[in-house]
Amino acid sequence: MVTESEPRCMFVTNFCPHYRVQTFALLAKYLKVKFLFYSAGGESYWQAEHGVQHGEFEHEYLSGVEIARTRIAPALVARLWMEEYDVTIKCINGKFALPVSYLISRLRRKPFVLWTGIWQTLQTPIHQLMFPVTRYLYRHADAIVAYGEHVKRYLVDQGVNEEKVFCAHHAVDNSAYNRSVSNEEIERLRESLNIPSKDRVILYVGRLEDGKGLEVMLHAFSQLQGSDVTFVLAGKGSAQVSLEQLAEALGIAERIRFAGYVQVEETPTWYAVAYALVLASVTAANGHKECWGLVVNEAMNQGVPVVASDAVGAAAGGLIQHGENGFIVPEGDVAGLVWSLQALLNDPELRERMGRDARTRISLWDNERMVSGFRRAVEYAWVRRQCRG
Repeated sequence: MVTESEPRCMFVTNFCPHYRVQTFALLAKYLKVKFLFYSAGGESYWQAEHGVQHGEFEHEYLSGVEIARTRIAPALVARLWMEEYDVTIKCINGKFALPVSYLISRLRRKPFVLWTGIWQTLQTPIHQLMFPVTRYLYRHADAIVAYGEHVKRYLVDQGVNEEKVFCAHHAVDNSAYNRSVSNEEIERLRESLNIPSKDRVILYVGRLEDGKGLEVMLHAFSQLQGSDVTFVLAGKGSAQVSLEQLAEALGIAERIRFAGYVQVEETPTWYAVAYALVLASVTAANGHKECWGLVVNEAMNQGVPVVASDAVGAAAGGLIQHGENGFIVPEGDVAGLVWSLQALLNDPELRERMGRDARTRISLWDNERMVSGFRRAVEYAWVRRQCRG
């Protein structure tokens, strides 16, 4: 619980998504913290249907404008300059918010804690131009909170002092996803998707966009042996038409279900229907990799093994253990996906064992563990700053 000796933190990030409500509320139980959100959730990677959230923690959504694809929130400057706090916590994104937060922290002599899930150097001209600035922030932040060990390894490779990097292992509210799903719920969903009673379901949950490895998944599905399998894609996006055309060309359209957007609160039933979850993300042309892939956490809460590519943060970060609670395959490797999915389909006992291991591992991968990473980073930054005077 919060004590008087705790430093007051100003946590600056773009918005509160549904999967961070519990995280932020839990953090507020341990730290004196105020959240400043500077976006309305219009980011290209964010599905508008998700919306933005509020919670039982002190917070404020700041108004702003979009200029040249940059969110400008003038009130952020005033809040950071005028309000009383001891430590700044800032996520890695925000072309305006990130430098402003860092600069004001330095001017006010406040410790600066950076939160990041990036584990690669992006290759676009603008990112290459700005990378020296990004690397400067990495090296000069008082502490860094990383999504997982994969991010920590990347930061150390960039010359960051390992001592100041703290892992806040990316988590979800497990209680929202591990609930018992009744057979009636499962059967209703299967009927609504017109899935034959004998079929096992391979599931993908997420946006239908480039970078998700969806074409790789369809090619792999077309090579699976046996006809008692249905591939369900739960999500929407600009790639749907081309994916439907590819499914037709591969002769598997009758075994594919494009389910559209699924409400967050309904997803546990979808995971309960699944025999396995697949997330075959690939590195984008600009060098971007999947920072994490929280659908992995969600599915494991229902005891679902996961087959993922090595371009997925949850694989690189250690949540997926190859051969124990799923399989990790090289990105773009159709044959590897086929082998992994076929191994699960051919061996129900293997699938059950991996499902049990998934439940066990995810039970330890919770928000308490995630928040502890933030707490340790704040303490480290605060103590070192006080020692330096």
